[in-house]
Amino acid sequence: MITSRTQVTDMIQSAKILKGIKWSQIAEVVGQSKEWSTAACLGQMAMTKQQAESVGELLELSDEAIAWLQIVPYKGSLPTEVPTDPLIYRWYELVNVYGTTLKELIHEEFGDGIMSAIDFSMDLQRENDPKGDRVSVVMSGKFLPYKMY
Repeated sequence: MITSRTQVTDMIQSAKILKGIKWSQIAEVVGQSKEWSTAACLGQMAMTKQQAESVGELLELSDEAIAWLQIVPYKGSLPTEVPTDPLIYRWYELVNVYGTTLKELIHEEFGDGIMSAIDFSMDLQRENDPKGDRVSVVMSGKFLPYKMY
């Protein structure tokens, strides 16, 4: 019996490793970007029935695990207030250093509001560079203005 979405994430990661499958291959059967598909497999998005069944078939998941993939998840997966994983910590550091800059520039350009992570897309690519390869992340979120009422 599965009692949490975290167990399904563990099953997905185990099957992915055992089968030598890449996130991009999972994204192909899901029919969405590798970024969205990875987030869904890691428990941050709900899949449609067809998407969940496709992932289930690829990774040989149980019907119960496939059902869990379709449930609206509890968003936010970081286990501690300040993350300890070095890569995730650097993102945390990035927001700490540049968060106020992004806020100021977004408000200056768009007004008082937020960038949505709901109506959102992201693209992660490798950029070859003679001084060391670079990680390019492009995020695009709909601007949602605060409204007077």
